[in-house]
Amino acid sequence: MEKKEPFSINVNGGQHAFALQPEDLKNLDIVPDGEGAFQILHQGRSFRAELLETNFATRQFAFKINGVKYSLHIADHYERLVQQLGLSVGTSQKQNTVKAPMPGLVLTLMVEAGQAVSKGDPLLILEAMKMENVLKAAGDGRIKSIAVQKGAAVEKGQLLLEME
Repeated sequence: MEKKEPFSINVNGGQHAFALQPEDLKNLDIVPDGEGAFQILHQGRSFRAELLETNFATRQFAFKINGVKYSLHIADHYERLVQQLGLSVGTSQKQNTVKAPMPGLVLTLMVEAGQAVSKGDPLLILEAMKMENVLKAAGDGRIKSIAVQKGAAVEKGQLLLEME
């Protein structure tokens, strides 16, 4: 039987830290409430969360929960191993491809081939684990090709689109 490693979640640069088992993700009571907004029920209390920023490459996320901003860094088992070896996960190369950060369903394509985009522009919406995730351009460029269609089921790491 395969042992599942927890995700390490670091909040506000170390102010809070905890581990979350992959199977615990299925038990989270999170309901989408508009684009980038969610209702969370935890221990009998309701929270409103807004997703402010995502950086899948560095696994950094910013949320506003009940009006208070939180920054999260989520590390999986492999990232922790790389850190233990003293290596770096990040890269400074220009990103010419956008790949699925997790398995999911393509809900909306917000760009088309040939379109110019700027850093931070929304490219597509990927639904995963009952949440809508807006994937944004990592830098300025032009959409070279789109490898998926609306409604397509994608696997983690699958090519979604190419930029030039």
